[in-house]
Amino acid sequence: MRLDAYNLSTSTVSSDAETAFEAAVHGLAAHSPDTGVALQSTLTADPDHVAALALKGFANLILARSELAMPAADALAAARKAMAYRDGGTRDEQVLVHALAAAVDGSFATAAHRLDEGFAERPATFLPFKISHALRFMLGDASGMLSASNRVMEVWSDDLPAAGFLLGCHAFALEEHGFYQAAEAAGQRAVRLQPDDAWGLHAVSHVHEMRGDTAAGITWLEEGRSSWSRCNNFAFHMAWHLALLHLERGDHEQVLRIYDEEVRPQQTDDFRDMANAVSLLWRLNQTGVDVGSRWGDLAEIALKRRHDTTLIFASLHTLAALVALGEYTGVRDLISGLEVKAAGNGDQAQVAAKVGLPLARIIAGMSTAADRQKLDQLVLDMPMIGGSNAQRDFFLLAVAKAAGTNGDSAGFSRIRAVRGLLRAEDRLIGSIDMHRTL
Repeated sequence: MRLDAYNLSTSTVSSDAETAFEAAVHGLAAHSPDTGVALQSTLTADPDHVAALALKGFANLILARSELAMPAADALAAARKAMAYRDGGTRDEQVLVHALAAAVDGSFATAAHRLDEGFAERPATFLPFKISHALRFMLGDASGMLSASNRVMEVWSDDLPAAGFLLGCHAFALEEHGFYQAAEAAGQRAVRLQPDDAWGLHAVSHVHEMRGDTAAGITWLEEGRSSWSRCNNFAFHMAWHLALLHLERGDHEQVLRIYDEEVRPQQTDDFRDMANAVSLLWRLNQTGVDVGSRWGDLAEIALKRRHDTTLIFASLHTLAALVALGEYTGVRDLISGLEVKAAGNGDQAQVAAKVGLPLARIIAGMSTAADRQKLDQLVLDMPMIGGSNAQRDFFLLAVAKAAGTNGDSAGFSRIRAVRGLLRAEDRLIGSIDMHRTL
């Protein structure tokens, strides 16, 4: 048994594999573009590295593409085989693989619970904590994120392995609950401890956005640019936050420049990159900005993904792109897929049934009377979609616009009030209010 630099026990006998795996874990924490290379180096040095195989499985699932379900299942099978070869593996490896099995079966919630439970006596062990945090982020489980990070903070000190990265996750969990002062302090300290902590830097940018402190938010992101610009496609998301701050200031030319050069510099198929692009273009349209041919640039990917309902959060962004493009055959295909998904099993089936389908119909302009009658409950259930409050704000705005278009003044006012619990009043809700009263 080896205890690596991040306090995880592994059964590897290869020093090269251990070094490479530690680089992969650091890369995961820092959103490094070299993470995949480091993970592959680990498995080249030790093909039976159980933790690396488990991480590979989770990495495939977190990308939320239907074609990656099989590679994730293959990684699980390989991890189980490797554990058998290693006399059952270490207890830490067993917990990771047990959690991966739940995730492969379609329950990220169970996977996160198994990680928390399996490391209850060592909650600051970074890899399982970070995976659990990521899974709960995709589930919109802010309370679970904060409960887990609070347990970490009970044993936290600045000399812990990954101390800054752990604190950055705590900062984000605090921010998602509206504890902005504490989140800002934690995020700033996390970045001081670990300059590579893009997630902590990201948490503070959320605080500025939610408070409406656009100047402070722009300064914070520009001062941290040397860190976040080195990230993988998370850099695109950080640029998205920067663009939103400029949008609130009415600097549309700057927003379009950031979109072209930093938010969507490549036509990637990653659902997170598509979410950045779709939600920003929608906001620009809502404020009356001509976005030119930019919607058309998303068409190929949106049409390709119209049958993929692996993650409802991703499907709804795909749907919004198809609506903007006028691809109503694709819209109907996607809504039909969500109907099938809602009848199935697993976390995302429940999300589709409770939120995804009615919200999809609203975005598509195909809502039923029943959908509109359940507007309040839909808003309350919105966190189930996953992502952050800032990301889900796109859906709140879309529902608010639909309420205004349908003449539902009371519904619009209630949505506006719910939105106002977490963020300052802004131009976007004002523009929707204007259209409502025309």
